[in-house]
Amino acid sequence: MLRVRKLIDKIAPTDSAVLILGETGTGKEMVARRIHEQSERAHAPFVAVNCGALPENLVESEFFGHRKGAFTGAENARAGLFEVANGGTLFLDELGELDKSMQVKLLRFLESGEVRRVGENEAFNVDVRIVCATNKDIQDMVADGTFREDLVYRVNTFEIHLPPLRERREDISELSRHLIARHFKRDIEQIPASILTPQTIATLESHDWLGNVRELANVLEHAVILSDGNQITPDDLPQNLTTQTQTVSGNSSRPAIVALVTDQPQTLREMEDQMILHVLQKHDNDKPAAAKELGIALKTLYNRLSQMESKRDAG
Repeated sequence: MLRVRKLIDKIAPTDSAVLILGETGTGKEMVARRIHEQSERAHAPFVAVNCGALPENLVESEFFGHRKGAFTGAENARAGLFEVANGGTLFLDELGELDKSMQVKLLRFLESGEVRRVGENEAFNVDVRIVCATNKDIQDMVADGTFREDLVYRVNTFEIHLPPLRERREDISELSRHLIARHFKRDIEQIPASILTPQTIATLESHDWLGNVRELANVLEHAVILSDGNQITPDDLPQNLTTQTQTVSGNSSRPAIVALVTDQPQTLREMEDQMILHVLQKHDNDKPAAAKELGIALKTLYNRLSQMESKRDAG
């Protein structure tokens, strides 16, 4: 993460496009905000949009705006997100969810800087820095034809890879203090290292954080509320966390999620599929609730379920 910070410090003052890669919950939006805050655009808007959460029939209008009467329901003219972010930074999260037609329009903007509202003929220029993020493998999407290769070249002048939390377990103790400080709205120096007992740290480090930092933040919020305010013990952590830790029989080098799912070797993709099914079962197939716990867009959840079904039918 120190290398990530140094890279941010170098690229933030430029106007270059940035592509942030990492699993859900690793802090991609936080990195995008830091890039904006350290740039010369810091005084201008930072506009974040989740591409996977936009209704398909309104994506173009959301991005580029529309004139009054451009389509049914367009009772007033509206500025698009590119126009709103003029002079600042537009953060496109879940870039991989954009369909091919919108990829073409985004590419055209990146090449020309021009925006044309839906229903209008005249284009106008806006000055926007684009920072994108995705939890998908863009090169795989290019290979299977779902993402334009020429757009990849435009959005990733610089790539920032955020490692999953399970690959930097040594950060968990200090990161937990930071998250606790944020919960209490204090500086981290005001949070003593002793707020987490050694047993609590061991429990947190042995967990396989599929939800990454977002999941850790939720766990710590739960623990802070249950604790006496002075120290967090394993008893203050969610029961499923301590149960999974016990299941792996003290072997902290083995990901706890494997004990939850299966003892057979699996790819990361298969483990993610198992977790999705587990969370769906936990919420009695309530997909919006499952998507919220997983930290993904509802559209992404439906896509993954469809891919699982296709794979099962093919098998």
